[in-house]
Amino acid sequence: MALRHAAALTVAGTLAALAVCGAGAAGAVGVDARASASARSPTAYLLAAQNRDGGFGAAPGQHSSTLYSGWAALGLAAAGHNPAAVSRGGPSLLSYIERHLGTDAASLERTILVARAAGVPATKFGGHDLVSALGGEIKADGSVQHKVDLTTFAVLALRAAGVAVPSRTIRWLVRQQDRNGGFSYATAGAKPDVDDTGSALEAIAASHRGASRRAVHYIRATQNRDGGFPSQPGGASNAQSTAWAVQGLIAAGVDVSKVRHRGSPSPRRYLESLTTRSGAINYARRISLTPVWVTAEAIMALAGKSLPLSPTSLG
Repeated sequence: MALRHAAALTVAGTLAALAVCGAGAAGAVGVDARASASARSPTAYLLAAQNRDGGFGAAPGQHSSTLYSGWAALGLAAAGHNPAAVSRGGPSLLSYIERHLGTDAASLERTILVARAAGVPATKFGGHDLVSALGGEIKADGSVQHKVDLTTFAVLALRAAGVAVPSRTIRWLVRQQDRNGGFSYATAGAKPDVDDTGSALEAIAASHRGASRRAVHYIRATQNRDGGFPSQPGGASNAQSTAWAVQGLIAAGVDVSKVRHRGSPSPRRYLESLTTRSGAINYARRISLTPVWVTAEAIMALAGKSLPLSPTSLG
C-alpha cells in the first residue's frame, strides 16, 4: 500500500489512509461530470487551486502542505509549468517547497524529483543537500526502510539528480517482485498492487527486461472493462492506480493507447472520463478525494510522462 507516494488503493483504503495521515477527505463524495468544451482543464484547475503562500492543499481553499504541493509541482511540470514560475502574485510554488522541506525519506525523494523538474540542483536546494540526505537513508542491503515504495522512489530521485544508483538498491528492488509480476508496498510476499507495480516498473524498466516484462503483464492483466485500473486485481478502477499503471507502462515502452481489455477504452479515455467541469479529476466514479493530489498524478499520465521528469522551461 503506497501511502506515501501512490496513496490510493480502494475507495475504502484511501479513506482509511487519509484518516491515518490526517489529510482529510476533501469533498469526499462528489458527482461525476463529463468535461465539455466550456469546462476548465485539469491544468487550469491546479493553477487556480494554488494558495497565496505558494503551496497547495488537498483541495482548493485548504491549508498548504508539502505533500500536496510536491505532487502539484510534478503535475504542473508535466504539463509544462515550471514550479519556479507558478505563483498567484506571491511566493512561487518552488519557494514554498524550499521553505517547508521535509526530512523523511519520502519527502526527500519527492523534493528531489521536483528539483529536477524545476531545473535546480538537488544538492543546493534551499540551502540543503537533498542527495546526501537521501543517501543516508539507503541501508546496507540497498533498500530504504525495507519498503518497495520508498526504495523505488529513491531510485527515481537519484536518477533525477544525475547520481548513479547503487547496484545493491536495484538488486534489492528486483528481488521483491512476486511470482505474478507484481510489487507490494513492502516486500515480496506481501499483497501486490497496481500502484506500487507501476512505480517500481518506472525504476526497473531501463535495466531489467525480464522483471519489466513480468510487471507489464501483471498490470495489463488487471485492467478493467472501463479502461481503468484498480489498486488490487478485481477491484474498481480509480484515477491514481490508473495513473501509476500508465506511467509504468510508458517507462517500459508500451503504447498505452493500445492497452485495452476486451475492447475497453484506453486508460487515457478512462482518466478523461473522470474530469469534472471544474477541471478536477475525480478519484473514481462519483467519488472525489483529495482532488489536487489526484488531478496532479493524473496529469502526468495524461501528458504521457513518467518519472523522473525532464526540466521545464521558465519561459
